[in-house]
Amino acid sequence: MGLFDFFKKKEATPQEQEALDTGLEKTKDSFFSKITKVVAGKSTVDDDVLDDLEEVLVTSDVGVSTTLKIIKRIQDRVARDKYVNTTELNSLLRDEIQHLLAENNSNDFTSFEYGNQKPYVIMVVGVNGVGKTTTIGKLAHKLKQAGNKVVIGAADTFRAAAVDQIQLWGEKVGVKVVAQAMGSDPASVAYDTLRSAVANGDDVAIIDTAGRLHNKVGLMNELTKIKNVMEKVVPGAPHEILLVLDASTGQNAIEQCKQFTEATAVNALALTKLDGTAKGGVVIGISDQFRIPVKYIGVGEGMDHLQLFDRKAFVDSLFKQQ
Repeated sequence: MGLFDFFKKKEATPQEQEALDTGLEKTKDSFFSKITKVVAGKSTVDDDVLDDLEEVLVTSDVGVSTTLKIIKRIQDRVARDKYVNTTELNSLLRDEIQHLLAENNSNDFTSFEYGNQKPYVIMVVGVNGVGKTTTIGKLAHKLKQAGNKVVIGAADTFRAAAVDQIQLWGEKVGVKVVAQAMGSDPASVAYDTLRSAVANGDDVAIIDTAGRLHNKVGLMNELTKIKNVMEKVVPGAPHEILLVLDASTGQNAIEQCKQFTEATAVNALALTKLDGTAKGGVVIGISDQFRIPVKYIGVGEGMDHLQLFDRKAFVDSLFKQQ
C-alpha cells in the first residue's frame, strides 16, 4: 500500500460504520428526543415548529449563525413546496445539513489524495486536554498500518510529561520519536525531526506543538518560527496544519478554532471525543463558520477509532433511526 492508501477506500468497513454509529449515539439520542418534542401534536411544519427547531439546533451546539442558515433553507423549502408535514422534517433537515457541509469545504475524504510530497509534514496544534497526543498516536498507527514510514517530533517541550507521552505512543505503535530535553526550543525539535525524516526516507512527519493558549501574538510567533524552520528542510512544509478540538466542549471548541485560525494557517480540523458527548452538532457549526475541512473525527478510545471524516456517513449516522 502507498502513502495514505488507507484513506482511499470507497466506503466505510462495517466495523468503521459501527464505530461511527456508536460514537454518535449520545448526540443522536439527545437530538432526536428534542426533535420528537418539537413535532408532538403537530401535523405541518409551521412557524412554531421552526422556532422550536431553531432552539433544538442551538442547544445541540450547531451554533447560532449556522442554525439561522439551516432554518432559512427549511423555510424556503416549506414556502416552495406549500405543504410539508412533520414526518418529512427529519429528511428535510438531513438534506439541508448535507448541502451545508458540501458547500463549506467538508469533503468526503474517502478518496482524498495528498499528492507526492515526501515527507508529508503535519503540524498539530491545539490546547492541552483536547486529545492532541492521542490523535497523533492514532494517526501514526493508521499510517504505519498502511505501510508508511512515520516519524513523530515531540515539539511540545513545555508541558510536563508531554514528551514522555509522545514517546510512549511511539513505542506503542512502533514509530520513531525525535525528542529533546524538556524546555528545549520547539523549532529545534521540528528541525531535527524533518532532517531525520529526509535522511531516513520517511513518508510522513507529524510534529506536536505546545498546547498553551497564551496571548495570540506569542502563539503566532512560536508557530511561525516552527513553520519557518521546517520549510528550510522541506520546502512547502508543513503541508497540513491540523487543529485538534474536543467536541465535548461545544461552543468553547469554536472559540479555540477562532483563536488558532487567527494565529496560524490552519487547513484541517480533528474533532475528538465525539463518543463521550451529546454535542456532536459542533461539527456542523465549525465546518460552516470557518470553511476549514473537518478531516478526522475521534469516535472512541480504541486505536482504530480515529476516522477520516465523511460528511455523508456522518449525517447518515446522525439521522439513522434505532
